[in-house]
Amino acid sequence: MAESMEEKENQRESKFQGFLLVVAIPILFAIVVALVTLSFLGINIFETAKDIGGKVPFLSEIVKEEKQPSVEEFQKNIVSLEAEIKDREAKVEQLQSKIDSRDTQLKRIELEKAQLQAQIEELTAIQEENKRAFREIVKTYETMSAKSAAPIISKMKTEEAVKILSNIKPESLAAIMEKLPADEAAKYTELLTNETGRN
Repeated sequence: MAESMEEKENQRESKFQGFLLVVAIPILFAIVVALVTLSFLGINIFETAKDIGGKVPFLSEIVKEEKQPSVEEFQKNIVSLEAEIKDREAKVEQLQSKIDSRDTQLKRIELEKAQLQAQIEELTAIQEENKRAFREIVKTYETMSAKSAAPIISKMKTEEAVKILSNIKPESLAAIMEKLPADEAAKYTELLTNETGRN
């Protein structure tokens, strides 16, 4: 039994070897010879196989021919891309000019701000100087005798007189009011009362 199994195994191996020697190797050799011959003749086998495969219904889906773009299509693509680049460059230039104008505007605003700040500081200094000068004038009227101050006050404009009288000390004010004519003293008293009522 063991011999018959060995014999069967040997028979199978010999059939396979026979098949390789008689069928497979000669077919492969023939294909190689055909490919070499056709390539010497200038026939591109792979292109021909693609063409034939594209015509056979079930193979046409498997072997899809990749269409190479033509020179005209390349040129159209190049022109399209160049136009897109120019468009983007124009947009970049627009944005750059906006940025530049904003920068210029910002610098102008900062300059105006600095000028306004300088004006504010100057006006504040003038105001402080005026306040200081006014305090000195008030101090002068406080140190003056009431007899000398009253005639000067009565010759002043009403607003200026009220402004001075409303800022001097009460004892100096009382002394000056005593020396003013009665009608003027009454007028200034009324105006001073209104002035203090507003404050």
